[in-house]
Amino acid sequence: MNRKRFISSLVTAGVALSTPGVWASASKSSYSKTYHKIPPYLKTGDTIGIISPSGYMSLTEIMPSVQLIQNWGFKVEIGDNTGKKDFIYGGTDEERVADLQQMLDNPNIKAVMCARGGYGLVRIIDRLDFRKFKKNPKWIVGFSDITALHCHINRNFGIATLHSKMCNSFPNDWAKADDIQIATIQSIRQALMGENIDYSSPAVAQNRQGTAEAILTGGNLSLITTLSGTPSDLDTDGKILFVEDTHEYLYNIDRMFWNLKQTGKLSHLAGLIIGGFQLTPDIEGEEFGRTIYDIVTEKVKDYDYPVCFDFPVGHQKNNFALKCGVQHVLEVSTDGSTLKAV
Repeated sequence: MNRKRFISSLVTAGVALSTPGVWASASKSSYSKTYHKIPPYLKTGDTIGIISPSGYMSLTEIMPSVQLIQNWGFKVEIGDNTGKKDFIYGGTDEERVADLQQMLDNPNIKAVMCARGGYGLVRIIDRLDFRKFKKNPKWIVGFSDITALHCHINRNFGIATLHSKMCNSFPNDWAKADDIQIATIQSIRQALMGENIDYSSPAVAQNRQGTAEAILTGGNLSLITTLSGTPSDLDTDGKILFVEDTHEYLYNIDRMFWNLKQTGKLSHLAGLIIGGFQLTPDIEGEEFGRTIYDIVTEKVKDYDYPVCFDFPVGHQKNNFALKCGVQHVLEVSTDGSTLKAV
């Protein structure tokens, strides 16, 4: 049975929507503006595709996101193989390639939302054909393991993508969602429809003041370092880089930041944003003895661009949608930090 279908007839409407001391002296980083191609923003009636190109997620678990997306005024199409399972994966490599390729090629799909992260995209990224996607770009939506797609598309094709929560973060009961859940999920809709992006975070003692205007890029630190030296390697020169990670020991975070430094990814930034880092506790007796603030401070001490800590992005509840490949202004001051899309 063909499992791909428009499912607006399968779920009913009815979800009530709610819009919800520093380092050194201040510096200003300015780079000549270079622009990525921005896919068309969505309008009411457009279709969003849902697939599982990485980890497994059942169709039942996907349905709350489908219902809310429909209440936003969009149609939904689910990939043929979505809901299938191959151990930890959302189907075999071949099935996941087929779903993602179909969504990339279908001109009626205006955005592709990944159901969840996990692991699996690096296994299939080199098997995808992006020729039709380059001619008719669409928004790719997701984070965590989906960083592989963000990096590959931004590096090779210069097309903007959306780093954001996915189907597995949508609440089962929207009426019981808290303010942060509402705001972060709504930020996906706002970003896809081209509404203003303007986020802020409180002041942190280790922040480094300054202002930068440049293209925003980044994602999961583990994926970014894993892709170093591959055709999907992220180009950070002249950009505002954001990074986040989860379930890593501090020593491994340190090792990955050394990778960023030694591969030159920190050398020519316009600015650096440190998002959420949900850490694995040190083993007793083998404490690393340094914080995330210490790790980053050490790696960027030779540079003078603005640095912002504790930004609301990552494997956490306050994970707001960020448009990779779009020009942004980052301002870091004694009052806190702001990030605005231009």
